[in-house]
Formats: sequence, structure tokens, C-alpha cells
Amino acid sequence: MCGIVGWVDWEADLSQQGAILDAMVETLNHRGPDASGTWISPQALIGHRRLSVVDLIGGIQPMIREVGGRRYVLTYNGELYNTPELRQELEARGHRFRTRSDTEVLLLAFIEWGEDCVQKFNGIFAFGVWDEAERRLFLARDRMGVKPLFYARRGSAILFASELKALLAHPDIRPELDAEGLAEVFAIAPARTPGHGVFKGIQEVRPGYALTIDARSLRLKPYWTLQSRPHEDDLQQTTERVRELLLDAIERQLVSDVPVCTLLSGGLDSSTLTAVAAHVYARDGLGPLDTYSIDYRDNDIYFRPSAFQPNADAPWIKRVSAHLGTVHHDVLIDTPELVDALKPALWARDLPGMVDVESSLYLFCREIKKGATVALSGECADEVFGGYPWFHRPELLNAGTFPWSRRIAERADLLAPEMRQYIQPEAYMARRYEETLAEVPRLLGEDAEEARRREMFYLNINWFMTTLLDRKDRMSMAHGLEVRVPFCDHRIVEYVWNIPWAMKTCEGREKGILRRALRGILPEDVLWRKKSPYPKTHHPAYTAAVRQWLTEILDDPASPLLPLIDVEKVRALATADAVTTDLPWFGQLMGLPQLYAYLAQVDLWLRNMQVSIR
Repeated sequence: MCGIVGWVDWEADLSQQGAILDAMVETLNHRGPDASGTWISPQALIGHRRLSVVDLIGGIQPMIREVGGRRYVLTYNGELYNTPELRQELEARGHRFRTRSDTEVLLLAFIEWGEDCVQKFNGIFAFGVWDEAERRLFLARDRMGVKPLFYARRGSAILFASELKALLAHPDIRPELDAEGLAEVFAIAPARTPGHGVFKGIQEVRPGYALTIDARSLRLKPYWTLQSRPHEDDLQQTTERVRELLLDAIERQLVSDVPVCTLLSGGLDSSTLTAVAAHVYARDGLGPLDTYSIDYRDNDIYFRPSAFQPNADAPWIKRVSAHLGTVHHDVLIDTPELVDALKPALWARDLPGMVDVESSLYLFCREIKKGATVALSGECADEVFGGYPWFHRPELLNAGTFPWSRRIAERADLLAPEMRQYIQPEAYMARRYEETLAEVPRLLGEDAEEARRREMFYLNINWFMTTLLDRKDRMSMAHGLEVRVPFCDHRIVEYVWNIPWAMKTCEGREKGILRRALRGILPEDVLWRKKSPYPKTHHPAYTAAVRQWLTEILDDPASPLLPLIDVEKVRALATADAVTTDLPWFGQLMGLPQLYAYLAQVDLWLRNMQVSIR
């Protein structure tokens, strides 16, 4: 993967602004540690940081091509998994290639098909193409939002980048929060409203959207949306089609000129990727597959089974690795380094986030990078196939709000009264929820229960999944590690979207259709293992450390957090029993200790980024 940056101005001469472009590009060194490049013209500055994965020599960027006397400049972050087919089609249309890179395929696809090129792509991407003859900029982001892309308008200029920090390196872009930005931080976070950049005047290109900008206009439009239609395949046909799509997606995503591994938790999703990858490696004589897992020191002592986390991963990881003959690497994290990593994880994300869920992933990716450059992850299977509790438990399914963030009143109660009045968190969240429901593609004649589950799938794909993908991208790319997510293949998402709930839960289990499709690929006990989410620490030392950090902030009269919160209510929570206090902050993994850490991250973020409130 890579980092991309651009600055286009239709009225000013930018040819002497290379130092600013360099500063923006420099902020993305972590995303592309292998190479750097810039392209400078009077109207457009284009920058790139490269992580070399395919065609290590030929894929240098920004990539420039002149066709028919017109010059095109591309900066691209991503991977196209249907490169061979696209290359063949473009060659048949007369194009000649100079490299083996998917970068050149993408650029020539744009030259051939213009804005419609995105319809042809199977992959993960965020890119910008400057058409110098037309003085037009085209930006696009992949259908699922695996790769990030932010932008900001400033007068006659537009700026875009992979991460917020690159935009903030420009002197005209300031880290300012208005009421909406504050509501994102205190009501929605660690999720983020699709298209919202949190900071005032910064937007994000939504997944499946493209943006065309010239001197006269800015056109933002979706090039892909989910389509609801009757599912006509029977159970056997559906099983075979799910299996076919999944095997194809995984094998496509193993293509690389650098070392590849899988992330293995011993659960259904990661074990599936690992089994298919191990088979491909054995078939092609590539040697044993490397696998990686994460756990926490002393978790065997402090682990507490729950409805969300019914059993520990370690025995299952050992079982799968031994069965498949992988070279397995255990990454063990201790509490002090987990707490210390909350700070670089905040830097990596540019926003307060999922705290230890992110800091642990940050450390995990750091260790993986020592042995691999590309990793396959089982992320997103639960959103696509319906694995989470809120798909199955009626009180969560019908909660009337985002089911991973039901305690909005308790969250709002921690704010200072004037801040609560200013941002109105309950109303803000309700508005975002209703806006999302209004987008759901309906199926005429669908019964109420099936329609509600369709809403739940839409909420998960557009909100919860994008939150986890955001986390995965930032924590992995902080170390120059490319993580691929085969369950996000848009062909799988499109097909599974219309499978009826009874078929999705065939065999009487969550993700039943997926389990049925994987028979013969996984051992039976692994195939039917109860879902267990990403592991979290249960060590009381973690709670003590983040509680102490928050307490120090509450005792600091210079803290920028204090005017925003009800200090006494937060102080009372800081003395609560984290084991017995029922305060789910976000989803399955964020409870009271994570609330302590989140508020501490907000304080650090406000200080370090010098965030101003308008």
C-alpha cells in the first residue's frame, strides 16, 4: 500500500509550492517506506509514498502517461486483484505496457474508459488522476472503503490525501472542531459518519464514490451501491456460489512479490483464509505459510468467558496451525507496552479511537512487519454474513439505534451541560441513524422482519465495518504493512446481501451458509466453533493504568478536556469498579476501562494537535 497527496488550484500558480507538497508527503512516510515521488506543474502538485508489493521496480509513482498529446498523472494507493484480466482487455484495445504493475493498469484503464474505469476494478484503492489537458481532477475510493481518502476545498483549490495528518500539514488547513465535529467525537466515535472528516471543512470520499473537480464544478457521485433483488438460487446453489466466490477472492489476494502471511485467531473467518492460502502455497510449491496471532500476557489467568467471548483463542490457534502445517508466530503483548502504545496509535489514526483494541493491533502489526509485508485478515465476515449478536438478539436487532452504541444517554451525561446543549448528542446520533435507514435499498414485498435485517446489514456494512477497516488500515500502515480483506470482495458482498436470513442461518447457526460452504476445507470442530471476537486484555493492571492516566488529567486545571466534560461525573466513573459497572462504550470490546482510555486520548489529541473549537 501507499500514501497519496494532491493539491490542485485553478487560479493560482503552484509551481513554487513544492516545499509544502514535500511536507505533506513526508507525513505519510510510514505508509510508503520504500520510495517517494512528486510531480509539480503550475496548477497541480501530486505526491506519493510507495510500499512496493508488486513489480518492485516498475510501479514508481506519480505515474505519468501521454496519450494522443494529453498528459495524465496518477497517484494511487491500493491493489487491483483482477489485473491480469484488465491488462488483457487493454492490450486488445491497443495499449502497450511498460511494467507489470497494477498501477499502470489502473492508469491506462482511466485513459481508456474515463470515469467509468472504476466499474471494472476488483480491488482496494484510493487514487487521484490529474488530466492536464482538461485541467480536471478525478478521485475515487474502493467500494467497501478499505483504503482511505480525505479532501478539503479551500477557495479555488482542492487538496486530498490518504490521511488527515497530510492535509493538516498544509498551512491553509487547521484542526478546528465545530458542533458536528464535537458530536462525532463524543456521540459517534470511535465510528465516524460516512463522508465526515471530523475537522471543520474536511470531508472523506465515501466508499464506492468518485469525485470529479474542474475549475467550474465539483461532482460527487456513487459509482456502486448495493442492489436489492429476490434471491433465486436454492440452498445447494447458494452454498456452491459462496464457496466459489470466497475461494477465488482469497487466491486472487495472495498475489505478491513480497512475503505474505495470514492473521490467525482460530476462529471461522481467519481459519478459512489460512486453510485456502496454505492449500495454494502447497499446490504451487511456495513452502509453508506463515501465520500470526496476538494475545496478552497473563490473559490465561484473567480471561473471563462471556456471551461475547465464550472461549480463549490459544488452543484453537494451535489446532489450526498444526492441522495446516503453518509456521506460526505468537505475538504476546504486556500491559505496560499496551498502555504506552495508546499514544502512537492515536498518532496513526489522527483521531481518538478504539484505544487498546487499536494499540494492540498497532503492536501486532509492528511485529508482523518484521517477517512479512502483506497479510490477509478475516475482517468483515461478520458484517457481511451476520455474525454479531445484534443480528440475532431481538432487543439489539430492534434497539432503534446503532446497536453497538446504545448507551448514548449515559455518554451524553458525561458532557458539560453547555457542551451537551451545544452538540445535542442524542439528537445528532438519531439523525445519523435515520439518514442511514433512508438510504437502505428496499425490496418490494419483503416482510417486516426480513426488511429489518436488511437494515441491520446496511448499518453494519456502512458503519461498523468501515470503523474496523479504518482501524485496520491505520494501525497496519503505520508500519508499512499491507492488510488485505478477502471477505470485502464486492462480489461476495453483493451476492450475500440478497441471501434470505433463513438461508444465511441454515444449520441453525450464525453464518450458517458460510460454514456450510466451507465443509471439507476446515476441521469440523473449527468449522462449528462459537464466534469469539478480536482478543482484548483482561488484566486489571491495564484498568489501573488508564484509570490513573485519566485521574491525572482530571486533576490538571490546564487540561483542554475539562471544559468539555462534567468533571465530577467522570471522576465518579474513574473510581467505579470496572468489573461490575455495566457501561458498554462501543460494541463488544469497549467497556469502562476503554472509556477511561478514550477520554485520555481525547485530552492528548486536543493538546498535541492543538485542536481549536469554534
